Amino acid sequence: MSKSLAAVTFGEPMAMFYANEVGELHEVSSFSKALAGAESNVATGLCRLGHPTGYVTKLGEDNLGAFIIHAQTQEGIDTSAVTFTKKHSTGMLMKSKVLEGDPKVEYFRKNSAASTLSIADFDNDYFASAGHLHTTSISAALSASMLEFARHAMDYMRSLGRTVSFDPNLRPVLWPDQETMVSTINELAGRSDWFFPGIGEGRILTGLTEPEEIADFYLKLGVSLVVIKLGPEGAYYKTKEGSGFVPGFKVDQVVDTVGAGDGFAAGVISALLEKLEIPEAVARGNALGALAVMSPGDMDGLPTRKQLEAFLASAKRAEG
Repeated sequence: MSKSLAAVTFGEPMAMFYANEVGELHEVSSFSKALAGAESNVATGLCRLGHPTGYVTKLGEDNLGAFIIHAQTQEGIDTSAVTFTKKHSTGMLMKSKVLEGDPKVEYFRKNSAASTLSIADFDNDYFASAGHLHTTSISAALSASMLEFARHAMDYMRSLGRTVSFDPNLRPVLWPDQETMVSTINELAGRSDWFFPGIGEGRILTGLTEPEEIADFYLKLGVSLVVIKLGPEGAYYKTKEGSGFVPGFKVDQVVDTVGAGDGFAAGVISALLEKLEIPEAVARGNALGALAVMSPGDMDGLPTRKQLEAFLASAKRAEG
């Protein structure tokens, strides 16, 4: 395949209907439509920073599927490996509007088209055309076939010598029980090179409390870089060679926290693909996370290269 991608990802992109007014979702009368989904957010972030990224999924032959393809194409995401089905619908969600903090989100994704993605849909050449794979546990939680797809994709890319990043992105409601969630996610983490848990996620997944302990747990599984998100304070990273803390950036007002972790992942991945040192990569992740929480939509705050440079030139570290 002649196409050359910096990265590839897969999962379930969704149409998001977000409230235009504050209040309970059933009381809101006006909504706007946007693209949503963790992996889609990361793909968007990478494309805006100049790293061509492909997205693999299955959509319904419906208007929401058509909207998603259009929205991803507008962001520069390669959708040539997306397939369509008449048997299942495209997933969607509704999100409330809040003045600060976490909005309420309601999903409509059970038996969605994306959840039927299976190894039969895996295109070796398409994945081989990418230098990096990013994934999350969300897709693996949607169905047995998607979990099998995730395992296969991660193993295939590593067999080619490509890097694989994994964000646990915990969604307990998607799993049958916590034990299954923890064991499956840790198994997938062991198939990755770069692992990006939040401190709360790390504590749930390992039963440990301190960032260094959590990092050591995953280094022993074979992960080469663990970056633990510590919220507004910044992030801690560790490899077999060393570790460190990178402070976050000051945020005057938190508008919407959804998508912050995806922005962080896009920042770290893009910097590592550019061969920047780990502290610089984590700093970029912190920057994209800060920009994300200052914006209302899941991906509104994801910057272009110029916007990122402007932010870094004027932003202040959280510690000072």
